[in-house]
Amino acid sequence: MKGFGRKFEKIFAAVAFAEVGEFETAREIMREDTRAQKRDTRAPRKTARMSAPGAKR
Repeated sequence: MKGFGRKFEKIFAAVAFAEVGEFETAREIMREDTRAQKRDTRAPRKTARMSAPGAKR
């Protein structure tokens, strides 16, 4: 639940800046939030393997 609270705070901070006309600051706050959620692209992905019946691997 810690992540939800932090995101909630950032949204309201961005809203407060936007209300007083500081739109670029509000955008920056929201961009920081999306950057923090980037996942590691070097980690192997788990994917389901599907094959046709009778197909050899």
